[in-house]
Amino acid sequence: MKETHLPISFGLSKNKTVSKIATGEAKPNGQLKIDLGTEIPFLAPLPVRKIPGAGEKTCTLLRSMGVEKVQTLQEMPVKLMEKVLGEAGISLWKKANGIDNNPVEPYNERKSISTEETFDSDTIDIIFLKALLVKMVEKLAYHLRSENKLTACITVKIRYSNFDTHTTQCRIPYSSNDHTLIARAKELFDKLYERRMLVRLMGIRFSHLVGGGHQINLFEDSEEIINLYQAMDKMRQKFGDGAVQRAVGTGLNLRRFNPFNGLSS
Repeated sequence: MKETHLPISFGLSKNKTVSKIATGEAKPNGQLKIDLGTEIPFLAPLPVRKIPGAGEKTCTLLRSMGVEKVQTLQEMPVKLMEKVLGEAGISLWKKANGIDNNPVEPYNERKSISTEETFDSDTIDIIFLKALLVKMVEKLAYHLRSENKLTACITVKIRYSNFDTHTTQCRIPYSSNDHTLIARAKELFDKLYERRMLVRLMGIRFSHLVGGGHQINLFEDSEEIINLYQAMDKMRQKFGDGAVQRAVGTGLNLRRFNPFNGLSS
């Protein structure tokens, strides 16, 4: 605090969930230790919304059931929580009771982001494949921007009906712009898809990620383009990933497309 003049708070307990909640209770500029065995009484008087993972919709549902405080959640049968919220209900009940066995893992900077789609039936429909490629790139580019990241390498993967799998990639100037990434992805696809065989799977990956915001290209970008991306991303943040998309991808839901089936990092 002397060096940075920034506030800092922390919680200490037997697991990550209780420590996170304790940190919130210690703010601002405080510290809070929850001794072993005191987790349940510490959590009991808190509102349910203090539990990590208890979003607005979940809290609204729980309030309709008369659940306002963590103590009420602690006393509910775990089977009832499972019936109401499924696996999420079990997780919420465990957190309310101070149970969290997830290990503490060192922070790792994300190095890549990818998605792929395996088709229900193999296809040679080039129009569909290119439309799917655009939608994949568009979604991944949005996730890059939402995490304030840029990519310098694009990889396209195709698996044919005989299970032969081929990939090709290229390095690019750091970018997170849809139009730049889509153009290069299309070039890679045209280079890769030359056997004219039925395709079973297609995927795309962005790698060599670094932190950074929009990189302006003096020859390609304009104020209108930049403003457009910002407006589109605001709509996606408010209404979901699929709120805004290029027209070429709007009919893909009819082709069994889930853009983040297999999203990985």
